[in-house]
Amino acid sequence: MDTGRDAAEETPDLDSRDLESLVSLFRILSDRTRVQILLILGKGERNVGNLCDLLQLPQPTVSHHLGLLRSKNLIMNRRNGKQVFYTLDGRVAVDPSGQMSINTESHHIRIADPRHNGHR
Repeated sequence: MDTGRDAAEETPDLDSRDLESLVSLFRILSDRTRVQILLILGKGERNVGNLCDLLQLPQPTVSHHLGLLRSKNLIMNRRNGKQVFYTLDGRVAVDPSGQMSINTESHHIRIADPRHNGHR
């Protein structure tokens, strides 16, 4: 059915910087390990060794993923002696049901497990 509207009228008003920022964020979230790290950090601060144990991955792999998440300001770190601890940045939140929310300057993204929302 032709509504008489063209595609430009139905496209959300996003400038190219906002769109590129959103695409970049989805690229980071497209990796299973990075999403797992965010969900783990949603339960509290962890050091690299603990994340390696939980993910059953070697330290260089986990550190690589942590660096990518830090580069997008999704996580923060703090040093305590020789140990580095990671936590979610204030832009990211995970509630007890596992629902993740990410706030950017121009978008709010919600990722929910449909099994926890009554959908199948």
